[in-house]
Amino acid sequence: MKIIDGKKIRNKILISIKKEVASLPFQPIFCDVLVGNDKASAQYVQMKKNRAEEVGIKFHSANFPETIKTEDLIKEIKKLNKVEHMCGIIVQLPLPESIDTRAILNTIDSNLDVDCLGKVASEKFYGGLTSVCPPAALACIKLLDFSGVSLKNKKIVVLGQGKLVGKPVSALLKFRGLKSVAISSKSKNKKEIIKEADVIISGIGKGKFITGDMIKKGAVLIDAGTSESEGSVVGDIDFESVKDKAGFISPVPGGVGPVTVAMLLNNVLHVAKNK
Repeated sequence: MKIIDGKKIRNKILISIKKEVASLPFQPIFCDVLVGNDKASAQYVQMKKNRAEEVGIKFHSANFPETIKTEDLIKEIKKLNKVEHMCGIIVQLPLPESIDTRAILNTIDSNLDVDCLGKVASEKFYGGLTSVCPPAALACIKLLDFSGVSLKNKKIVVLGQGKLVGKPVSALLKFRGLKSVAISSKSKNKKEIIKEADVIISGIGKGKFITGDMIKKGAVLIDAGTSESEGSVVGDIDFESVKDKAGFISPVPGGVGPVTVAMLLNNVLHVAKNK
C-alpha cells in the first residue's frame, strides 16, 4: 500500500502559487470571516492565514462576536466585497445558530466566493462556467492525480453527497468525462457497490466506517471525512484495517486537509489573475 502524502503535494502547490503571486502587479487579499470564539475554528483560520502569508497573499482579519446579528454581518461582508485587491472571501463554518448561514454565504460577491458556497458561485461551478471550484473536492481530485493511477474505465464510488465534498467531486469527475456512482444514506446495496469499487472517495464524516472487509484488493482510497474519536481526529476509513489491502490511501490527518487549503489559495490566485 502506498500513502498519498497530502503535505508533500500541498508544498508543491504552494511553491507554484508563490511564484505566480510574486509576478502579479498587485498583492491579492484573502479574508476568512470568523464569528465567535470557537477554538478549533480560530486555529483553522490562523492556519489559513499562515499559509496565505507564506505565498505572498495578504490576509485580512474579520472577527466578529457570537452575538452579531445576521443583518449586521451582511453589512460587514458587503464592506469586505469592496476592499481594493480583495480576491477571496470565505466564512468559517459553522456559524452560530442565531445567524442565517445561507443569507451570509449569498452576500459574498460571487466573483470572490472562493469556497463556491454562495448560490451564484455554486451555480457557475455546476454549470461548468468557472475555473474556481470547491477546494475540498479539488483536493480529492488532486490526490488522485498525484497517485498516478489512471481513472479511465475504473469503477469510482463517491460516498456522501454533501456540498463540500461528495456533490462537487461527482461534478468534477463528470467534467472529466468519468462516470462515478454516488452513494448516500438512502442508497441500496451499498456494501456490494463499495466492494466492487476501484476508487473510493469518502466524505461522510463517519469515523472508521470503511474497513478492510468492505474493499477490493488494490483499491484507491481518498478519505475526505473527519470526525472525533477518543480525543483525536479520524477519517471515514479505518486505516489499520485497510492498510494490507488498499493500493493507495490518503491518511487523516495529512491527506485531503492540507491540499484543501492549497486549493483554496489557488482559487484566490485565479481570482487575482482574472482581475
